[in-house]
Amino acid sequence: MKIVDIRDAIVPISSPIRNAYVDFSKMTASVVAVVTDVERNGKPVVGYGFNSNGRYAASGLLNERFMPRLREADPESLLNDARDNLEPGRIWSVMMTNEKPGGHGERSVAVGVIDMAVWDAVAKIAGMPLYKYLAANHGDGTHDDSVFVYAAGGYYYPGKDVRQRQDEMRRYRDMGYEVVKMKIGGASLDEDLRRIEAVLEIVGEGRYLAVDANGRFDLATALAYAEALKPYELFWYEEAGDPLDFALQARLGEVYPGPMATGENLFSHQDARNLVRYGGLRPDRDWLQFDCALSYGLVEYMRILEAIAEEGFSSRNCIPHGGHQLSLNIAAGLKLGGNESYPEVFAPFGGFADTIRVENGRVGLPDAPGIGFEQKAALIATMREATNT
Repeated sequence: MKIVDIRDAIVPISSPIRNAYVDFSKMTASVVAVVTDVERNGKPVVGYGFNSNGRYAASGLLNERFMPRLREADPESLLNDARDNLEPGRIWSVMMTNEKPGGHGERSVAVGVIDMAVWDAVAKIAGMPLYKYLAANHGDGTHDDSVFVYAAGGYYYPGKDVRQRQDEMRRYRDMGYEVVKMKIGGASLDEDLRRIEAVLEIVGEGRYLAVDANGRFDLATALAYAEALKPYELFWYEEAGDPLDFALQARLGEVYPGPMATGENLFSHQDARNLVRYGGLRPDRDWLQFDCALSYGLVEYMRILEAIAEEGFSSRNCIPHGGHQLSLNIAAGLKLGGNESYPEVFAPFGGFADTIRVENGRVGLPDAPGIGFEQKAALIATMREATNT
């Protein structure tokens, strides 16, 4: 058993939208295919991976460092002890050979893309959906049958008025979502409050609405928004300040009584540990949004879960950023608090299996080997075409 080929491609995921910081009109993603010599139904097992939105394609790092290291490695060194499957931890270690500690920037994205493809291949070789494989081999032996999901949207679109924003949120509710999320911080406080109130007219109560500032605010602005948001009793107030400004986050936790969320732009277990140690987050109400596809993959994500557990946080505190099927499998198999979803943007990478619908704010998973990409026709077609597999 061995990896016979690794291929990468760049795929556009552009959208005419923006949040408080990022214009997505030129956004790209990397797609990776890990081809093995194992056959199922007369065809080689291929694992696929891609990076989450918000970070650009990592083709330079993939081709200069991480894919060459795997190609040059002894194939036996990438297998598990039984020699009947790939071993993601050993593959991860080979990729990270000669990498200095720290600097958890874009390299974490490159490693995460390959890691996703490896886990897809591992579960396919085992003949199991990834969530069942994780539950059996890395969890408590049981998995969640469905996962809480919320609909992320509410971006700043050119020319988008109040009625269009309300129509968007109404569509999400009609799809089966209960909680929706919208962007703040890209306009004045007064305008954002009007936008929030317009959405509340659709969803009803604040507990069905989360807001996301995408790290835009300084301390004074973060506190001003916190004071203005208190009466709404929102589902959460997300990433008010810079992801590494733990002092700002801690100060916010002193004055804002409602749930807070952050972590999507921290890419290592060390940064995750520092966040929960020094960021003033509260295990009884706050949410952690680390995205495995951006943070060195699932191998590192399991280290993150261990690190936060040592500081009093549970896997149930975690609702990953990204809205992709890998996080959905992790959420079910390792019992997280839920998963993000992008019903109308970043297609075809977001969303779930074509045959499974959101019901009462929860979604199930297909009983198909691997991550389940083959159950989403537009996505698997894009990945196969991009990688010529």
